[in-house]
Amino acid sequence: MNRFALTLTTLLLMGCGSDKDATQALPSVDNTAEVLAFYETHADFFRAGSIDDLPEDLVWEDGADLPEVGSPKAKKGGTEYVRLADFPRTLRTVGPDSNGSFRPWILDDTSMALAHRHPETLDYFPGLALRWAVDTDSKSVFVELDPKATWSDGVPITADDYRFTFWFFRTRYITAPWYNNWYESQYTGITKYSDHLISISIPELKPDTDSKVLELRPLPQHFYKEVGEDFLERYQWRFAPTTAAYVLKDEDLKKGRSVRLTRDPNWWAGDKKHWRYRFNVDNIHLMVIRDTAKVFEAFKRGDIDQFGLNLAEFWYEKLPETDPDVAAGYIERKWFFNARPRPPYGLWINTHQPLLGDQNIRLGIQHATHWQLVIDQFFRGDYGRLKTANDGYGPYSHPDIKARDFDIERAVAYFEAAGFNQRGPDGILERADGTRLAFTVSSGYEALKDVLTILKEEAAKAGLEFRVEVLDATAGWKKVQEKQHDIHFSAFGYALELYPRFWETFHSDNAYDKAFLDSGAINPDRKPKPQTNNLETLAIPQMDDWINQYRGESRADAMVTLAHKMSELHHDYASFVPGFYSGFFRLGHWRWIRYPEHFSYKHASGSQEYFVHWVDEAIKTQTLAAKDSGKTFPVQLQIFDQYRAAP
Repeated sequence: MNRFALTLTTLLLMGCGSDKDATQALPSVDNTAEVLAFYETHADFFRAGSIDDLPEDLVWEDGADLPEVGSPKAKKGGTEYVRLADFPRTLRTVGPDSNGSFRPWILDDTSMALAHRHPETLDYFPGLALRWAVDTDSKSVFVELDPKATWSDGVPITADDYRFTFWFFRTRYITAPWYNNWYESQYTGITKYSDHLISISIPELKPDTDSKVLELRPLPQHFYKEVGEDFLERYQWRFAPTTAAYVLKDEDLKKGRSVRLTRDPNWWAGDKKHWRYRFNVDNIHLMVIRDTAKVFEAFKRGDIDQFGLNLAEFWYEKLPETDPDVAAGYIERKWFFNARPRPPYGLWINTHQPLLGDQNIRLGIQHATHWQLVIDQFFRGDYGRLKTANDGYGPYSHPDIKARDFDIERAVAYFEAAGFNQRGPDGILERADGTRLAFTVSSGYEALKDVLTILKEEAAKAGLEFRVEVLDATAGWKKVQEKQHDIHFSAFGYALELYPRFWETFHSDNAYDKAFLDSGAINPDRKPKPQTNNLETLAIPQMDDWINQYRGESRADAMVTLAHKMSELHHDYASFVPGFYSGFFRLGHWRWIRYPEHFSYKHASGSQEYFVHWVDEAIKTQTLAAKDSGKTFPVQLQIFDQYRAAP
């Protein structure tokens, strides 16, 4: 493992610089004519209008009555030191290798959409928009853009950037089939009325029609004017102008070692409500530390400022109340219970792989996987058992499905039905021809490697061999995106949405290049489609039909019914082994990291998601001096359980 990490780092140190030099040597390109021609060819989608065309009865919203996110006590300044699990393989936020652990720092958690869900109420507050209105007759959302909004390079953000965004995400240059499909199928047009007034139309009204539009993030057309056949190479190491508070300077990208983000002193939203008390730290220094044990050591030294304590090992053993730094008040601990869609931690079975296409084998794996022991032993009973891949969506989550229990007899019976009816000398089941019941279980979760050890030991009791393969986060995700896995232990970080998505993970469009022939029969030459989130290569015509209905349905009750049917079919197919969920997050931080009095929000996924914390340099100086002198402070343990779900 260490040798691989060293090799990867060496390649990054050598490769990134040469890639950047090669990018600078590429010929100049201007796609303006191509983009304009595309608009003209698709004039039914890219429309122009005038203010006089607006419906007269629009009801505008601006979220003015929502409680402000963040605290007025927040202080600007300082540097926060953070762990980065792996060095980014690209600065692109779309295309191969882009969806790694670094992307949230420059896109998901920091950049601005038209509007954002309030983490306490789920209503929208303004981002790049001033206000918005839904017109049900035209199935459109009208948006007035904030005229003050600019990219980090000072260029104004206008309606043209939104028009361009639809061209960009529909082009095949970006090698991103999910984005291609989403922007082609989920929108029917964009109309420009002025530089700061647009409307975007969707095929069908939904229970949350506004979300389909308000959560769109624009792209800077002036920066992406060179997008073409060489997009992946040309933009591999170029940091795009952003709407976020933080920018990345070329000199702050230390290949293979660290990334330093700098707060933009001219950030246009620095005084905007819901944004002014967030993103308070001047600099964020992200250091690559792959091994969790070393991360904890760095935290205890004060080299990094915060450390997640979700794992029982760290909360109860490595950083208990009796720890000297905790007992002295230098390090504070917090425990916050939240309410939101649960990341589906579990085993994703690649049904395209030999043997795993057999449902009996998959059902056997379900009963041979002892998740309850993991929860009781590894998580000390703090976590719960996941039921489906879509828990936490209220009425849309299935109320009755339960994950299958660990049951050796049932597991063996299913394996025998698949022809594995004799045990080898090591106890692993075999077929008469000597084929062993053995699969590689891969994962990018180094911190959870002991989970796989427990599963491996328990599965062997049922005659099933799990060959554990723990990769770094980026390599693990790359493997599963290329559909090279047998079984993968992972989870998706679900966005804060009212209902689950199924097309991304369960539709055959994302399983194979062409799953079925025109006759409906299975295509014998089909090949798994890479760069999609259908990790199971799930391809079931009935599932496809229900997903298509679900995407086109506007009635909430009908969507609930379809969601339950799809969850039942997925459960019966047995290609996902539900693992566990955490109804909370825990944090340890040095006392110079400060948070609002309420700490976090009902629908937050983690303590740092909304960047409401800050560094108090005076307290840092005080704390370091106290450590040297032996002075102590009161012990700080805060438990926020107002949103704790009933057992």
